[in-house]
Amino acid sequence: MELAAAKAASGVVVSRPVTFVTGNAKKLEEVRAILGQTVPFHSLKLDLPELQGEPEEISKEKARLAAVEVKGPVLVEDTCLCFNALKGLPGPYIYNSSPHLLRMFMNTKVPSCHFICNSNLVLFIENLAVMILFCGFSLPSSNKIINSRSKWFLQKIGHEGLNNLLMAYEDKSAYALCAFSFALGPDAEPITFLGKTLGKIVAARGPNDFGWDPIFQPDGYEQTYAEMPKDEKNKISHRSRALDLVKSHFAEAGYIFETNDSKKRKKDEE
Repeated sequence: MELAAAKAASGVVVSRPVTFVTGNAKKLEEVRAILGQTVPFHSLKLDLPELQGEPEEISKEKARLAAVEVKGPVLVEDTCLCFNALKGLPGPYIYNSSPHLLRMFMNTKVPSCHFICNSNLVLFIENLAVMILFCGFSLPSSNKIINSRSKWFLQKIGHEGLNNLLMAYEDKSAYALCAFSFALGPDAEPITFLGKTLGKIVAARGPNDFGWDPIFQPDGYEQTYAEMPKDEKNKISHRSRALDLVKSHFAEAGYIFETNDSKKRKKDEE
């Protein structure tokens, strides 16, 4: 993972603020609260393709695509909710469904017939069916793009559906993972920053206005993300841990941003 130690020339002049790519008002609110004035940025909603793969590579590829569109410095985020009992699923596909997983279902060996009356077979089929609808399936890079019509499946399955994924398992542990990628421009290799918070999946509690916050309870706390005061969540969340690395990188890299104020001062001095 490329973190704050990534090579970045000290004192690099950046001609404009960073473009943080998001159309999510709640996410933007959290990022503003966590970054404060440490990184000059504005937000922009871009219609980037949905990708499949590991969180870090998804985030990096989105940064590359965004930098080409914006023609300047960009910051993008990819977020995952991973269930340990399901080997990390739904992971980066938390907001996406994909017909590609049907291929996996078609090639999956069903347990032998002497289990036909066993509830395990029912659970096996039910879990596979939910995964077909809910998750993605990693494909070669040439097939990374998911049809955008499959987006926001979380709205359909809901928090109860997420809990039902773990109904057959004793292990309710999970982790939230956030990957931010920063690119200075179209020709720059993105730098990725990962943040992770351990916790468990619980019945929904708290306001239902920000994704899966109501069902994720971080370790060491009796409250879900949704129940926590905003400033408390922003101290321990996966997003805040990734953004702490972003802030450290910007502080160490010594980027000099030419904001409107700095350009005006420079002009006055001339």
